Amino acid sequence: MAASEISAILRDTLSTNTNVRIPAELRLSEMFSRPEAGLELSRLILAQDVDISLRQMSCFHSASIILRKYVTERWSPYFAAFKGDAPPVEVKTQIRHIVFQGLSDPNRKIRSLCAHALSSIANCDWPDEYPDLLSSLITLLSSNAPDSVHGAMQVLTEFIKSDLTEDQILPVLRELLPVLLSILGSTEQHNALTRARTVSVFRQCVTALYMVKEQYPQATKEATASILPVWLDAFKVLLNLDPSIDVNADKWDGLAIRIQIFKTLDAIHTSFPRAMTTYLQNYLAASLHHLKALFPTYAHYYVSSSESPPRTSEDDSIELSHLICPLADFLSNVVRGGKARDWLQLENLGALEDTWANDANAFVAQEEDATQTYGVRVAGFDLLSSLVDRSPAQTCHSLQSTVHQIVASSQSTRDSGVAQWWKPLEAALAAIGSQAEDILECIEDERESGRTKPIDIEFLLADVVPSILNLSDHPFLQGRGFVFASQFAQLLPVEMVGQYLEAAIHVIESDAAGIPVKISAVKAVHNFCQGANDSALTPFVPRIAQDLGPFLLLTTEDTLSLVLETMSEVINVDKGNWITVDLSNSLVLAVLEVWSKNNKDPIFLSIFTDILTSLASSNAPGVYETVVKQALPTLCTAIGGATPEESWIAGSAIDLVGSLVQGASGTGIGEGFFALLAPNLFHCLAKTEDRDVLQVYCGQLLSWHDAAGQSGLDHVLKLIAKLLQSEDESGGLVIGDLIIHLLRRAGDSVLPVLPELLQAMIARMTNAKTATFLQSLVIPFAFLIYNQADTILTLLESSTMIQGHSELDILIQTWCENAETFQGFWPTRISALALTKLYALERQSLQSLMVKGDMVVKPETKNVIMTRSRTKTMPHEFTSVSFPVKALKLLLHDLRSGGDSATINANGESFDVDSDDGDDDWTEEERLHQGFKEEEFSFLSEMLGPRGANFDNDDILEQNDDEDLKNDPVSQMDMQGHLVSFFHECAARNTNSFSSNVEHLTAEEMAVVRQVVQQQ
Repeated sequence: MAASEISAILRDTLSTNTNVRIPAELRLSEMFSRPEAGLELSRLILAQDVDISLRQMSCFHSASIILRKYVTERWSPYFAAFKGDAPPVEVKTQIRHIVFQGLSDPNRKIRSLCAHALSSIANCDWPDEYPDLLSSLITLLSSNAPDSVHGAMQVLTEFIKSDLTEDQILPVLRELLPVLLSILGSTEQHNALTRARTVSVFRQCVTALYMVKEQYPQATKEATASILPVWLDAFKVLLNLDPSIDVNADKWDGLAIRIQIFKTLDAIHTSFPRAMTTYLQNYLAASLHHLKALFPTYAHYYVSSSESPPRTSEDDSIELSHLICPLADFLSNVVRGGKARDWLQLENLGALEDTWANDANAFVAQEEDATQTYGVRVAGFDLLSSLVDRSPAQTCHSLQSTVHQIVASSQSTRDSGVAQWWKPLEAALAAIGSQAEDILECIEDERESGRTKPIDIEFLLADVVPSILNLSDHPFLQGRGFVFASQFAQLLPVEMVGQYLEAAIHVIESDAAGIPVKISAVKAVHNFCQGANDSALTPFVPRIAQDLGPFLLLTTEDTLSLVLETMSEVINVDKGNWITVDLSNSLVLAVLEVWSKNNKDPIFLSIFTDILTSLASSNAPGVYETVVKQALPTLCTAIGGATPEESWIAGSAIDLVGSLVQGASGTGIGEGFFALLAPNLFHCLAKTEDRDVLQVYCGQLLSWHDAAGQSGLDHVLKLIAKLLQSEDESGGLVIGDLIIHLLRRAGDSVLPVLPELLQAMIARMTNAKTATFLQSLVIPFAFLIYNQADTILTLLESSTMIQGHSELDILIQTWCENAETFQGFWPTRISALALTKLYALERQSLQSLMVKGDMVVKPETKNVIMTRSRTKTMPHEFTSVSFPVKALKLLLHDLRSGGDSATINANGESFDVDSDDGDDDWTEEERLHQGFKEEEFSFLSEMLGPRGANFDNDDILEQNDDEDLKNDPVSQMDMQGHLVSFFHECAARNTNSFSSNVEHLTAEEMAVVRQVVQQQ
């Protein structure tokens, strides 16, 4: 096919006449089956005598439609969309050569589009079929020809990111990086955007080096020692150039270099912090200088003017926020790491915060914290958080000075008639409010230490904020006032809380108030309900609840989420004892109507359940009965009426029924509750694979019978049988929870069917695939063994064989292989307790069982990241040990995971590993406390509890665990103490040949055993 024919087809595809365009597109599709098509198309790209629009079009299509489509469909089976008819090797070679030549084309767009096409080809062919690609690219870079360098850089940007393997990285970097550095320094030969790409590629090289750091520690150390200082010196020189020069030009190309440098500095600080040590002070000073120098330009384009900022010479958009955000991220990470102590002097803090507060002015409309678009304001919040975290009192002092200056200057500019006078004040309040929790803690710490408070929030609450609550002409500032006051609610006296709430309610009820201030008023109510005393809130919450009710039916998406969360907080005030029957009735109806429209949204569903639980928990007379009367029939109808294709409706309705159960008082869920629920519930569970909720009172379950005479227990057993038979394991932990509840609650009622149930569970273990499903099958056995070990083991030992293995063998093998992956507080505890019971029984059938032990580490896989492909070629191998030895290993793992002996080596000594984390810069205080200040370490220790006990605490880690299991004796016992006692007793009595079994442990495990046994 001649190039002229392809040109004619491409030209016709641009026609507005469908009678011409459609046949041309069909011919274009047919063209792919011809081997020469790709070759002629690539030649057309470089044909200088062809109209440039057609050249661009052909290359454009090559990148995104034609040539790329040709590559993905006809080039190689490597591509998932491959359809056959791959071109001969010699044709591929010619196409690669032609497209590579396009990287040096005089036309910039042609170069860019050729780079995209070549990247696609390289993904498939390099290195096996295209071994000279990298050397050719480096040659092109070394040519110093601006066009060639520009084209090659675009390929390299993708190439380094996705194509280099671990063993290729170091050799490539040694050859590539000097050339890149030379281009970066050639200001006369290469434009700023090309030079910026060298920094981007260098950053990807740094990331690649970090990825192989563990595999090639010495080579990586040598590479970073020789490479990083040269680049860091170059960055220092470039950042010390005046940034205002770049923004005063017609094009903002120069900013691209600075953007990439700050992104790269952040990457280096994260990956190789020690290399940054001697440069940090210079970079920190340069960062602050950039903020100061660029602020006038920022204010001009983003605060007070509607004029659009300049673009780049490649006609791409470039924003100052693209520079400010990575700059702020870099500062945040340095400050958070504790490496900026000397730099964080009062004058630096003041300048930094004043600049940031003004920079944030452009983002006053982006207010919802959880959904804010990442930008200057979010980056500023993060930076300020780092400053407050590392130097709380000093930062608060600086904030105090800054905010007073802003209050005074805002009043002055307002008096001068400046329309944007309010923006600095709004930004200052937003900045302080974003750190409200830490600032309040700092004020309290300073007060307890006998020092004066570093910032006077009360002055703002009393003399500044009240005056802006009526500024309806400036709704963002007005709204900020409400939110700010609520963030510091605990500093307000009761009467002032009432005044602010009264003002917020007035705005909510006002027809004249705009949307921004109404949303702010609702947020303020939400914060007041969280932070103020119930005594100050109780007089207002009935009115607030009445006002928010209609909002539920009028709002959507983020606004609805805010209203729902606020309603949830309002109902929890004084535990809802102020709620009336009429109010609860109207609220339930409103919540159910909103739920019916949003029952597929998991976030909304979690709030719906919280609201119904809170309403049902109210001790006010008649409220629980009203809530159940209104909600349960509607929910039961939804459960029974949902089709299998709409399982989320039934699932969410079941969750809401669960919230009614959870909110019930100690007297129970009420007569007739389960009788109304059961028919629809079991009908639904019989035809759907959706989740559970049978955590209702078992007395009603056992006493209820359907029209055919089957009990609730019969239906539950049918459900369990269905879950066991299903190949879908997505239910995961559900079946285990259900069986556990059944065994704990139904008691003797289950005994007649228990052998068949256990046999079905054992049989399912042989083909279960997911960890959560396997846990569901094992944990019920652990529960039964802990309570009735001899009975259950006798049953398993006398059972029939399954696939040549005894049921006991299958259970123990499955248990030992998966125990370390078990999730949840109660399940992990019952598993450990049952293992101690099995070990102490000294049963012959268990002593002779051999199970999978430790993984065998081979020299060829040591310190190698085992990817999926490597695991296929070099599968893991394991030792084989007796069950008693494996039980000890698992119990030691549980003991160590609780915080004990975590850094003990085979000799019982603590050890440290040389690293590149930069901890040699730590102060003596931080070195003693693992990088934390003493008070920070104390807080962490308190959070973890003695010997890490709080990691074994369901109130902290498993807030959603079943309440019944939380109150179980297993959850209340001292697990660490129990395990220590177990090892003491085994050592004293040599239980189950304890001393012999210990000899089969690893050196580290034996050291832990010695330490545990020797401790008093």
